[in-house]
Amino acid sequence: MENSLNWAGNYRYSATEIHVPDNMEQVREIVARSARLKVLGTRHSFNGIADCTQSQISLQKLNRVTELDRTRNRVTVEAGIRYGELCQFLHANGYALHNLASLPHISVAGACATATHGSGDLNGNLATAVHAMEVVKADGETIRFSRDQTDGFIDGAIVGLGGLGVVSSLTLNVVPDYRMSQTVYDNLPLAQLEDNFDDIFSSAYSVSLFTDWKDATFNQVWLKRKISEQFDDRTEPEFYGATRASGPRHPVPGYATENCNDQMGIPGPWFERLPHFRMNFTPSAGEELQSEYFVPRQDAYLALCAIERIRDRIAPLLYVSEVRSVAQDNLWMSPCYEQDSVAIHFTWHADWPAVQQVLPIIEQQLEPFNARPHWGKLFTMPSTRLRSLYGKLPDFQRLLLRCDPGGKFVNAFLNEYIIDN
Repeated sequence: MENSLNWAGNYRYSATEIHVPDNMEQVREIVARSARLKVLGTRHSFNGIADCTQSQISLQKLNRVTELDRTRNRVTVEAGIRYGELCQFLHANGYALHNLASLPHISVAGACATATHGSGDLNGNLATAVHAMEVVKADGETIRFSRDQTDGFIDGAIVGLGGLGVVSSLTLNVVPDYRMSQTVYDNLPLAQLEDNFDDIFSSAYSVSLFTDWKDATFNQVWLKRKISEQFDDRTEPEFYGATRASGPRHPVPGYATENCNDQMGIPGPWFERLPHFRMNFTPSAGEELQSEYFVPRQDAYLALCAIERIRDRIAPLLYVSEVRSVAQDNLWMSPCYEQDSVAIHFTWHADWPAVQQVLPIIEQQLEPFNARPHWGKLFTMPSTRLRSLYGKLPDFQRLLLRCDPGGKFVNAFLNEYIIDN
């Protein structure tokens, strides 16, 4: 099958055919006749969560905005739309999203299905914007989940991990359009977080700390502020011991900055400041692997110190590590379910044998903090351990059976980490 690799090139899908329907009638027909099926998004997952030994379906042609509800401040989109495309539409109509991923290239449906990204003390991950969704079930019929319903199933369906069926549309809550600036500071000592953690992470709408773990220092601090929150531009020369950058920075030390959105406190639209990278440029490092772990916010400093103690094992394999805060949510399978969290992200060199050796060491260091891995990235945590971290897992298992009693959308990943046969 053509294009059988994921975006990073580290995972080869095993499906024997891929369908790219032109309309919803074709989607329903493909779902109904398929014996085993998984949805393939923009291929930004690093593991087998979207894999299937038989058929995959891509909704890349179903990428329209179908409704903008100015009364309720909601937008409804087809599942194949990417954030970069949606942002352009919203901005042109005076609206915005509460948050964006570092990369605008990913699909809305895929990001929400895996509870991807969150940044800011008051900002939940991207899935928290979902008000309603439609899913094509195994029999080809469509079921709707909504916050207007009283059964509460929407909280289980949003982060569905691809197990409920084919998500065909999403209705997202939107906010009025806003402008932002971002300022970068160099060299923040890890020790500053011991007494100043809350002040540092509440200092802007979105805060990212980057480090290569070569020492106990964050190479860069990225502060993304709403213009309405200031405008003296807050370009103080120092920030908790870090110094204001003299020019643009790339999160990966030594990389050219042309791919990154404007920094230096220059105001711009929200969708050109919240993502680290420009829509039409190569994102991140390119050929890479990624892992991410979520720990309770109150344990974040100790968790980072635990990582620092093994930095000699991490640094040789690493492009960069990013640390962000994420607000809690009520989504059953979200890593931030009912806990304010801090995400510790790793962008690795494309050396899976070596990374595979270091991930268990990281997970052992983070085990006292009940760290939850990102569903779409690389981890080695035993399935029994992972399942124990999700109190709503039994409810989610029942929801899967309700929507897909025959296991049409079950694959090896779901069997190992969710189904618990």
